Amino acid sequence: MITQKYLDDLIYEIVGGAIEVHKIMGRGLLESVYHQCLKEELAHRKINFLTEMKIPVFYKNKELEIEFRCDLFVENAIVVELKAVQEMTSVFEAQLLTYMKLLKSPKGILINFNCFNIFESRTKDLCK
Repeated sequence: MITQKYLDDLIYEIVGGAIEVHKIMGRGLLESVYHQCLKEELAHRKINFLTEMKIPVFYKNKELEIEFRCDLFVENAIVVELKAVQEMTSVFEAQLLTYMKLLKSPKGILINFNCFNIFESRTKDLCK
């Protein structure tokens, strides 16, 4: 059973990894660079994850041919979406919440690496 403490500790480690990547790489690179760096950082921290995972979408028990892919699905519990943009918009939060709902994930993190302070990242809970 996944506890709130487990999720909180995992979020702490993920955000810590993102801070480490941001500290070393700085801002202004492509999202794909940060994605590769964060994968290395999570592996270094021995955190299990899937990357660029296809998210299945079902309608009336039929899987639809929709190409949703989340950047990282950590420990089968937390969706992590990465951005490297000038400005975060509500579209990115909607994307995160959609992935969380489809994957039945209780938590999600939206991280923008193109910022001065990585603490601007947002954590979301999936309301039931």
